[in-house]
Formats: sequence, structure tokens, C-alpha cells
Amino acid sequence: MCNCLIWMFILLCSSVADENSIRDADIFPLSPEIERGSTLKLFCVLGKRYTPHRNASHIIWKLNHELIAQENYSIVNETVSSVTIRNFTYSKAHVKCFTKYLGKEQLLVHTEVKSGFPPDTPGNISCIYYFNAELTCTWTSGRETNLMTNYTLYRKVMTEERVTLPNTRNSCQSKTTSCSFYYPDVSYSSSFCFQVKAENVLGEASSDCVPIPMEKIEKFEPPEILSVKKITGIKQLLTVTWKMPEKIIPSQDLICQIQYRNMYSNSSEIVTVPLNSAEKTGSCNLTGLWDSTEYLVAIRCISVVSVFWSEWSRGKTASTEEKAPSEKVDLWRVIESSHPAGSRSVHLMWKLLNSFPPSGRILGYKIQYFPENNAALKMTNVSTDKKIVLLLNEEAYIISVTAYNSAGNSPEALLRIPSTDEKTSQIIETVRTFTTNEEVVVKWTASEPEVTEYVVEWYEELKTDPFGRSWQYVSNSTNWKTNKKNFKPFICYNISVYPLYGNKVAAPCSIQTYVQEKKPSEGPVADTGIPGKNEVTIKWKEISKEKRNGFISSYTIFYKPEDGKELNETVNSDVLQYRLKSLQANTQYTVYIMANNGAGGTSGEPKTFKTLKFNKEDIIFIALPIGLSMLFLLGLWITCILKKHVFKKVCWPDIPNPAESIAVEWPLDVSMNNSFLKGVTSEAKTIDFEDISVLEHCFPEESQEGPLLMNCENHVSECTDINTKGMSNGDKKILYNEKNEVAKCFSPSMPYIIADQDIRSQMHSALIPAKEIQPIEMLEDDLCGSQQTSIKNENDNEEVLKLEDLSEKALFNPYLKNSVKTREFLISENLSEHSKNEPRSQSTLLPPFQKNVAGQSYVTLDMFGLATAH
Repeated sequence: MCNCLIWMFILLCSSVADENSIRDADIFPLSPEIERGSTLKLFCVLGKRYTPHRNASHIIWKLNHELIAQENYSIVNETVSSVTIRNFTYSKAHVKCFTKYLGKEQLLVHTEVKSGFPPDTPGNISCIYYFNAELTCTWTSGRETNLMTNYTLYRKVMTEERVTLPNTRNSCQSKTTSCSFYYPDVSYSSSFCFQVKAENVLGEASSDCVPIPMEKIEKFEPPEILSVKKITGIKQLLTVTWKMPEKIIPSQDLICQIQYRNMYSNSSEIVTVPLNSAEKTGSCNLTGLWDSTEYLVAIRCISVVSVFWSEWSRGKTASTEEKAPSEKVDLWRVIESSHPAGSRSVHLMWKLLNSFPPSGRILGYKIQYFPENNAALKMTNVSTDKKIVLLLNEEAYIISVTAYNSAGNSPEALLRIPSTDEKTSQIIETVRTFTTNEEVVVKWTASEPEVTEYVVEWYEELKTDPFGRSWQYVSNSTNWKTNKKNFKPFICYNISVYPLYGNKVAAPCSIQTYVQEKKPSEGPVADTGIPGKNEVTIKWKEISKEKRNGFISSYTIFYKPEDGKELNETVNSDVLQYRLKSLQANTQYTVYIMANNGAGGTSGEPKTFKTLKFNKEDIIFIALPIGLSMLFLLGLWITCILKKHVFKKVCWPDIPNPAESIAVEWPLDVSMNNSFLKGVTSEAKTIDFEDISVLEHCFPEESQEGPLLMNCENHVSECTDINTKGMSNGDKKILYNEKNEVAKCFSPSMPYIIADQDIRSQMHSALIPAKEIQPIEMLEDDLCGSQQTSIKNENDNEEVLKLEDLSEKALFNPYLKNSVKTREFLISENLSEHSKNEPRSQSTLLPPFQKNVAGQSYVTLDMFGLATAH
């Protein structure tokens, strides 16, 4: 029978394939769901598109990506192939049909196969009933089927003899293990039973019908708290009033629970209160509570026959009757330095003690203070804050602070403020701190053991607000511990310990600490200043306190020459400059500084500097000789300026000026009327240096005793006989100087110039403009005779004076000692013809020079210089 069914299925598949020949292939059954561990059989049908080139023998099968063995294949006909997979254990897998032709595989079709289990019988049916609102039941499904399973919940009415099957209104469908009936299908009955049926493709299972009385599964909404209040005049008591929900099964007694706890505790207490079915509200007094304490109250209720409590109601808070605070406040102060007017600011701050039971809600604080020696001057301030600033004078004051509420005041907290000139003793000798994994520990030693109470004060060093300080009183101990969470990491704290004796506060002992350190946030910046030849002074500033992150223990200076090895020097934390020595001259260095604390070090920016080629000593060594030389030359120059007259007198002595002589008068009229000078100055013509002749060696050497002067009187006749044959063109000078015996002779009125060899050399290097030659005033004591006059001869074209050899030597004239060695007689080109042709008879002969005889005519270098200057 089974084989017939299979063949019929194959034929059906073939007919379907023929009708759907437009498809490539088909697989049957499609998406099967089988029981896990069973055998799976699939068929693959080729479409006409693949025939006649391919047939069923070309079909291969794969499970997921694995090839199924050929022995599991079966060829039904030319277009149909089947595969058999035994013991299928995959929860989900893909079976694929391929064709393999000419060595190539081609996917035809595939399907997804799921395996699972038939459903187990549902069990543990339970329900919750909300009166006239909802009925919800839950159950357990047994093992997981891994297949789509549907559940049906039946609500049946039971009688004494039989069970009536429910109608469609008494069942509900679900795909989970829970199902609910909603109003109006939630009628109340005490004779219901509940059954669950589970089914999937592999089978179905049904539970027994379980009877559940509705009153036992009733659960109602939580009650509503109407009020929680205190009763005036009765302490430690609260009254709670609540209202029951309306949807409750009638004629059922109830039980309610009241849960309450104070706001300072996590534990709570419960009070049970019974209610009869007629009561719609309830009330209860909570006693034994703390005074002035706030409480949180919640309520839940249950029917006496039900197993389900309602949820807790929304909580409500209230406070018990207050009483006056029983503890004084924790009082402290910070005293600022005195102002110029003698007043000072005292910062008072306080906190409440953590006492149980607490003192209720504090309404404010009363601050009273008065001078220690005059209680009648008491002043009172009221504050709602826990701090105040008082402006006091230099006297000692007593200050008291009390907290108050509606029931009264707390005890006074007293504190004495010392006067400004009061000296307090140093009782605490040393203070030290250290940290553990969880705590900060402060220990100190006191010189007076009778002191048993101390105040430990701590605050961040960078915070200047006095109200930002924390404090704690310590009794009968010289150490104090607190949690590290009270301190911030990487922040410096000031910790001070104040001893208390009586109502006085002694001098504190302070220390700084870090509860945790890390490397500085930045390093110091180096300042190299002006380097020397082999050394440099490195300076730096302290890192700002907010960036230290710990106590700076040392500084390390790193320096490195260009293309050299890095060196370093370490100094203490109190050193802010260091001199690097033994550096190379004229070398560039890189330097940076590292600041170190307990957690590590951080370097600042590197700076470069270059050492000098010479230091100060080298410069002084070089400059000192130069400076001394310049000073010597400057001194010599100043000496020359100051003593120039002495040097001039020694090196260049003054020559007497005959023009200033008072021995005789100078015949100025003769000089002015000299026709020769007039002729020279009348025309602007340059006289060449060849127009001037110098007669040398007219006199003996200066070493000879007395110079020889020319005696014109002895040679007058010879001068008049000189003929003009030695002259050419009448314009040139006539010089007769041969073997020191020839001299030029001119008319007695013509000037002459006496020059030494140095002056003569200068004459050859300069041109003398004729127009600048001025008449030379004849000095009185330079004339050859006091009555000599110029003789003009306008008719003669040329006059030649010829002098014979000097027959005798003239005696020495003191005026001519240094200046007169030679005489030179010049004939100007500009002389008029009559002057040149003047008869000899009119010529006046020069008288001879005589020693110590006044009135003789002569011309010196001074006059020659005057002529050339003009």
C-alpha cells in the first residue's frame, strides 16, 4: 500500500513538471518539518529545459555544503531523482539539488528542512483573577519542540457528575505559555476548571482540566493612602489612613500591611491590620517613632481566602512631632589679620552633628558674641545659613551659636576669639602625615599631655575662601584618620592641628601633603642669560602650584653641545639657578630642565645658547695695551698742546721781524714809490718759478764766526759797467753766478729776497701769480741807507746791473743769522721801458752791510712769505 502511494506521488510530480515546464526544476516536499532523528526523503524533478542533454543521472545532492554520498541517490525516471537522509539530527538545514554536466555543477533548487519534537503535555496551570476585569492563566510547556506550537486554553464549568465542554467564548489561543480572558468574558464562578492543549505538525497533547476556585486566585488593585500625619502634642507617633479599591469580591474579609521606614535608614518595619468586608477605609497609628523624623509609608492588602497580595501602594512621607535639638553644633572659626583701623574679620562656620534620632528640621541659627571683659555688650545675629562673618575689634571675644526649631533651641556651642596682642603657646611639636590604600592618617606629638582635645583643619592650598575649609574635633587621641575620598588627588592640602584647653585655642602646627601624586603637568622654562666663554648661568622659575601635582624634589639640567654627548646636573628643589662650567668656547648648546616629584619628572622647552669666543679677561688682555697706547698718545698730544710754545721755541724759534723794530723808521714812501713793485702789481700775470733765481753760498757757513754781507758801495762802479750782452729778450732774469763771485745788480730801489735752501725748494713747486704780489713795505732797519730812493728811468728799454765779485766779506748781522744766506735780485717783465733804459748815472748803489749799524736795507724770509701769500 505504501509503495502505491509513493508511485502515485512520483507520477503526480511528473505531471506537475510537465505542466510547469517553464521552470528549471522542482523539489518535493517543500520546507518539510520532521521529527528529529527520523529519515528524510526528497525528490528533485528536472524541467524540459534540461532534456534531452541532461537526465536524472546527472543530479547530485548536498546537505548544507557537504556532498551526499551516491549510495543515497535513487533514479525514479529520466527526470526525477530522490535522496534519502537517515537519522536527521540538524535542527535546521538546507538540502540542495544540482546537475553535474561536463564537469560543471549547476544549482537547480533547494529547500529548508527543520527537525523537532511533538509537544509535551502542558502542566502547572495557575491563574490570577482581577474581579470584573481580567483572568490570566499560565502553564509550563515541557521540553522545547523547536517547531511552531500552538496552545489553546479552555475554561470549563464543572458539575457534580460531569464536565461541560466550553464554547468558543470560554477558550483562547496563544503561541506562548500564557493566555488571558478580558471583561466581559470574566464572569465570577467558583466551579471553573482549566485545561491546556498543545499541538504542532508532529502531534498534539492536552492537560487534565484543573479546578481552580475564583476567590482563591483573586488579586485586586493596591489601596490608596489618604493621609499620614502627626498628632499635635503627641510625640513619636503618626496616623495612617487609607481607602480600599472598589473591584473586590464582595463578602470577603481582608488583611492589610503597613510598611514604614525613616528617611535615614534602609531597613523598614511592617504592621498588619485586619479589615472586615464592610469596611471601605482603614486607619492605623504608628508608635515608637523617632522625634522630628521623616517617615515613608506604603500599604498592601489581601483577601483572607486568596493567595495573592495586592501590589504596594504609592508611598507617602510625613514627619513626627519635633523636639528641641539635643546636640550643640560643631563650631569653628578662621581669623583674618587685623585691618588698619584695628578691626578684624572672623569667619564663623558650623555643622550639625550626626545624631540619632535627629533633632528635626532646623529653622535657623542664633549667634551671640560679646567682649570677654564686658558681657553687657552682648550682640545677637540670626542666620539660616551655616556661616557668618563678624567684624570684631582687637579685644578678646566669646562667641556662642545655637540651632533652633519649632520646639526650642539646642545647647550653646562656645568659642573664644583671642585678642590681637595675645600670645599663644606652641603645644604641638611635630605633625606628620601618611596615606594608606583607603585612609589619610595624621599624627602629632604634644608637649603638654594634659591637653586632650584638638581640632584638625584641612583645605586646598590654592583655595583662599575661608569657608572652604574642613575641620573635625578629636578627643583623647594624637592621631586622626579619614577616608581618602575626602581629598582630591594631585592637589596640595594644608593640614593644621589646633590644641584646645578650656575655651582657648593654642597655636597650630601645620603641614602640607598630597594624598596622590603624578608627574608635573609642565616643566620649567630655562633662561640662559648672557653666556660666557666656558660657562653659563641657567635660571628658571618655579612651576605654578596647580601644575606641580606633587612635591618637587629636585631639578635636573640636561645640556648637550652640538653633535656632542648629552650631560646632566641635578640640584635640590630650592635651587633656581645653576652655573654650568667647563663648556667649550664658541659652541652652540641645547639645554632643558626637568622637574621631578615622587611620581616622575617632566621636562620644559629646550633652549639654545652659544658660548663666547672670548671672555672678559681675554678682551681686557687685548684692550689694555691698546688703551694704554691711546692714553699715552692722548697725553702726548695734550702735552704738546699745553707746551706748544716751549716746543716751538726749541724746534722752530721765532725770527725777529724788522718791521717791528724800533731802532729806525721804515721808509714806507720809498717802498710804495718803487717803480719796480708798481710794475709787478700793475698786471695780472703768472710768474714762472724760472723767473726767480737764487744765489747760493753768498755767505760762509753758520759755523763760521759772523756772516759775510755784501758791500754794495765797493762794487757800485762794477755794477754800472755790466753790459747787457748776457741778457736775452729783455724779459728774462740776468743771472751772473759763477764760482760764487757773481751777483745780480739792480737799481737801488728794487726789492730783493733772501731765502735759504728749504725755502728755495718750495719756490720750485709753486706758481706765484704776479697780480697777487703786493708792494712790500720796507722796514726801517732793513734799508741800505736811510736816504735811499727809487730811481725811475722811463726812456731806457732795458737796464742791466752787473755786479763784480765781492771783494770783501761783510760782517755778521744778527738779524740775518737764521734767515739770510743768499740774496736774489729780480727784474720784472712788467717794468716800463723807461725804467729799463734808465741811465746808469741815475742808479743808486746799495751801501754795504755793516755790523751793528742801524738803518740798513734788507729783505727777509718773512717778507718773502708775505709776498707769496698775497
